[in-house]
Amino acid sequence: MIDPVYSAAPDRYHGGMKYRRAGKSGILLPEISLGLWHNFGDVDTLSGSKEKIHHAFDKGITYIDLANNYGPSYGSAEETFGQIMKKSMAPYRDELFISTKAGHDMWEGPYGIWNSRKHLMASIDQSLKRMNLEYVDIFYSHRYDPETPLEETLQALVDIVRQGKALYVGISKYPKEAAEIAYRYLADNHVPCLLYQGRYNLFNREPEEEGILDQASKHGSGFVAFSPLAQGLLTGRYLDGIPDDSRIARGGHLKKEALTEDVLRKIRDLNEIAARRGQTLAEMSLAWLLKDEKVASVIIGASSVKQIDDNLKSLDNTSFCDEEICLINNVLSR
Repeated sequence: MIDPVYSAAPDRYHGGMKYRRAGKSGILLPEISLGLWHNFGDVDTLSGSKEKIHHAFDKGITYIDLANNYGPSYGSAEETFGQIMKKSMAPYRDELFISTKAGHDMWEGPYGIWNSRKHLMASIDQSLKRMNLEYVDIFYSHRYDPETPLEETLQALVDIVRQGKALYVGISKYPKEAAEIAYRYLADNHVPCLLYQGRYNLFNREPEEEGILDQASKHGSGFVAFSPLAQGLLTGRYLDGIPDDSRIARGGHLKKEALTEDVLRKIRDLNEIAARRGQTLAEMSLAWLLKDEKVASVIIGASSVKQIDDNLKSLDNTSFCDEEICLINNVLSR
């Protein structure tokens, strides 16, 4: 039953969100997208998840990023989204750009992980069922599999599009050499790679240093950045120590060992630069990514509506003068 309470904001495309072309395609992505890696699993409230997704859409965020094992528990983020999709977002399906992925551990046994055709085909079917969708807009190979022949993985992606289960395909976290093969194989089979999704932030600049950004651009693929705030290190939360409710304190993916004295010093120096720009550290960190036109979109997580709004403030100023770039590079190189 459709939720009669929610009606999308009529000005959702006139509130300041900008859209960027995804490589050489007809797809436009919001500069800020919403990722459901954390805060949307079965350990979170459905009402809170629904509030955040509704609010994001009202602000012009049309790209919702998922994966089969997002949660916790595995699959629960897709289930949560599926409930929201069925009850309130179904009328807006054609305005949404929805992704999912497969390749990390998902179920027991030898076929519940990596990139075999069997795993990818089973995963897309399971994901569509959980999300109450007939198709996703893009299906990603979530990571490179060094054991499965790459052609098997890529042909499965091609067939998923031809079967109508995804409109586009992409790759995530692939090393440059494997990505080159993927771009060429997919293009030769008339299912070009729409997006490359990679970890990219002020503390992790591998996509630019290793040529991943340029490679994607050369092949007509857009680049989508995830972990733009280095799992919270670039939010300013740790300027005065480790908060009790932080990811480090909770013992999640971000470990205490990551917050060294050197990292803390860089965080404080970057925060000073952000303040001079009239931004928070998080706002500047997101803006820094968006200064590059090769970045099609930046995926944020959100534990609250306020956090979404705070991150959207980064769009007010995504330009940097040469002096600011030099200052930031000097901080990061020390």
